[in-house]
This record gives sequence, C-alpha cells and structure tokens, in this order.
Amino acid sequence: MAAFVSGFSGLAVRAHTSRASCAAVRMAASPMSKSVPFLKKPTQLDGWAGSAEFDPIGISEYVDIRYLRESELKHGRICMLAAVGLIVQELVTFGGKYFPKMLPVQAHDFYLKTGGMSQLLLFIAAFESLSYFAIRETLEGKREPGDFGFDPLNLGKEPAAFAKFRESELKNGRLAMIAVGGMIHQQWVSGQGTLEQLFHFKPL
Repeated sequence: MAAFVSGFSGLAVRAHTSRASCAAVRMAASPMSKSVPFLKKPTQLDGWAGSAEFDPIGISEYVDIRYLRESELKHGRICMLAAVGLIVQELVTFGGKYFPKMLPVQAHDFYLKTGGMSQLLLFIAAFESLSYFAIRETLEGKREPGDFGFDPLNLGKEPAAFAKFRESELKNGRLAMIAVGGMIHQQWVSGQGTLEQLFHFKPL
C-alpha cells in the first residue's frame, strides 16, 4: 500500500512539474505584458515612447500604430487645454448676454440654443479636414505622428532631451484625458465647479 501511494505521489509530482515546464515554455515563447502580466505583450508597441506594453484589447494589432499615436497625441493635447479651460473659466469670463458665468456642463445646452455650438462644430470640421493631409503623410511614413513642426522653444534640439519631452507630453496628455472626464462628471453630480468643489466641498 505504501509503495502504491508513493508511486502515485511521484506521478503527481512529475505531472505537476511537466505542466509547470510547459507553462514556462509558453511564457518564454510569448512574452507577457509588463503592465498587464496575465496578457500577452503587444507586438506593435516596441520602440514607441510611453508604450508601457499596455493594449489590453489589442487595438494595435488591427489599426496602424502610427494612426493610433496621432489620435492619442491629438486627444491628449485637446484635453490638456480643456483641463486648463475648465479651471480658468471659473475665474475669468467675458460676461454679458452671450458669455454668462455658468458651469461648462450647463454651457453646452446654452450654446446649443444660441448657435455657438454650431459655429464650434463648423470650425472643428474645417480643422479636421485640413489635418487629413498630415495624417496621410504619417501613414505613408513621411511624418512623425503629431509633428506639426511647432517647436518655438527648440525643445527638440537635443535628441535625448526631445525623447524625454515626447514621453512627458504623452503622460500629461493621458492624465489630462482622465482628469477632464473626472471634472465633467464631478460637475454633473455635485453641481459645482472644479475649484468650488475643492474649496467648498459638498458631500452627496
């Protein structure tokens, strides 16, 4: 009986060791993502600034990474401006009939009625139409994503410094996208502006 149990235990140990070895081989063959350790490493993000190997739903496997980076930079830059605008408009407004002081989430409906949103839509549509040519050059490999040749402070003069600033822009843009979403939802829920909520917190 003891010999039988001993033999069975040995088989179980060998089977467990075999499974562990196979799992190790699979992991070695398919590296795992650093940011999401239980998913495979995205294959299209190598060499791109700020990748962090994060692409949990595999978008980069189906869409050109250059187009994705162009889109990320554009949305990040817009949200960095929006985050500043959401705070500044609490402190400074033009006033009057067309620019009354109100929450940005209230201003959306107000300017739908007055026609301001239609003007904004036309302006953005024209700008997006012009950006088509830049995006086409990016997809053809003639232009770096997000590069409009705008560098008044010559930050890109030194390659090492430029790489650092490029990654900083991505990180701040990603943070701004999350921040703007948080600020807007906070205004919907609390009915207070961002600064007002910070200085005069009103619990739900």
